Amino acid sequence: MDWGLSVRAALSQAVVVAVLGAATGLTLSHEFFAAWGWAIGPLSWLVATLITIAVLTLPTWPTLFGALVAGVVSLVGVVTGLHWTGAVIALVLFALWCGWQGRRPGLRLAG
Repeated sequence: MDWGLSVRAALSQAVVVAVLGAATGLTLSHEFFAAWGWAIGPLSWLVATLITIAVLTLPTWPTLFGALVAGVVSLVGVVTGLHWTGAVIALVLFALWCGWQGRRPGLRLAG
């Protein structure tokens, strides 16, 4: 497990998700989120993942798979009304996934 990579992945993902959340929260109405929140959240998570992949030079498809799994697990929080708890769980799972990738034999990461 590459704990440094886990921390960097968590920070990158958290910053991008927070910036996107603030930008959309300040510019879009509550009604928009009520109607389109199901799409905005996953799209923000995807954009944050793509930025994290680029910044940390992670392998694209394995990292996207890890983000997908973490995002699906976070749905438990959304369904139970604990949206941000689900987001934190997804962030931790994604970071652990990225750190695990950093130590896989045969997986070459730049940097």
